Amino acid sequence: MQILVGTRKGTYVVEGDGRRRSWKVGSLSHEGSEVFHVVADPRHPGDLYAAVNSGFWGPMVQRSRNGGRSWSEIATPLTPARKERKPEFNSDSPSSPVTRPVNNLWHIEPGLAGEPKVLYLGADPHLLFRSSDLGKSWEPIAAINDHPDRKGWAPGFGGACLHTILLDPRDARRLYVGMSSVGTFRSDDGGASFRPTNKGVMAPFLPTKYPETGQCVHHVAIDAADPDTFYRQDHGGMYVSHNRMDSWVRIGKPLGDDFGFGVASPASAPGKAYFVRLDGRARVTGEGHFQVHEWNDTTRRWRKLLSPKAFPGHFGVQREGIATDNLDPAGIYVGTTTGQLFVSPDAGRSWRLVPFQFPGIHSVSVANPP
Repeated sequence: MQILVGTRKGTYVVEGDGRRRSWKVGSLSHEGSEVFHVVADPRHPGDLYAAVNSGFWGPMVQRSRNGGRSWSEIATPLTPARKERKPEFNSDSPSSPVTRPVNNLWHIEPGLAGEPKVLYLGADPHLLFRSSDLGKSWEPIAAINDHPDRKGWAPGFGGACLHTILLDPRDARRLYVGMSSVGTFRSDDGGASFRPTNKGVMAPFLPTKYPETGQCVHHVAIDAADPDTFYRQDHGGMYVSHNRMDSWVRIGKPLGDDFGFGVASPASAPGKAYFVRLDGRARVTGEGHFQVHEWNDTTRRWRKLLSPKAFPGHFGVQREGIATDNLDPAGIYVGTTTGQLFVSPDAGRSWRLVPFQFPGIHSVSVANPP
């Protein structure tokens, strides 16, 4: 079992024993760079991908073929040139090519098992790419990148990021994306078209509280046992959808302030999702200690997983900062903006802190054993 940790200063691969109770932190890779996401490719055991953003060299897609022992840069997408029409008073002048630079890479999503060479990549500003050759080349997905409404899409506090990419395991043509501060979209035709899927989600910062788009979605998780069900952490609360995101129902109000960034749903616990609730103003855990809340979609009830005495303090967690594994009972992994990595090997019954001080953590994911 490996925990893959992307931080403000590089990438760490944390090796665990079979019981998920003892952990060894490996050496640092991508030193000094912001790593927004690290992910394992379950179709090719040992293959890892990292979205690396360097202040000196710019955004880079990096790949390891040996479980993180060494890395190499592969192709990074460039936005294609488009033609900009000149104003009428200068209509005789030829059109000039215009490009949108890729500011940061946010999320890498391996394709389904039946598409062994497909990768998806989300970037800033509101960009989506697909590779059919494991990252040797990238094709822009025009239905998002050239969407007719994108001029009105505003960035979130973290930028104009396309940070969530979800695939329907039953249908390779159905995919979902989440963008700040735009909302969620669904495609049923392999990315040829997308439609917004934000019905029922509040945008408390806008004059119109329930617009078609303009919600600041932070993260979305798919229920492994029911791919029609999704759990959503939004700026405006916590939500669930049971109809492929056609509509959403708010579930977080019983928690008080249901602001947060991360949500995860484990394969071994269908109908359950794990959220890290934060104080909406301070952006840290608002109960004076580290806390994770479990949502049971069958009973429609919440459960707090930690006592106030367990880990006192205020902790921030970013959108990729919580993950679960595919074992039973489920392992839950949470990284904080102050560099703590919390692990529960038993679906939240017990917790321990990996004894290592990481830089601020952007993302946590798991390389599950084959």
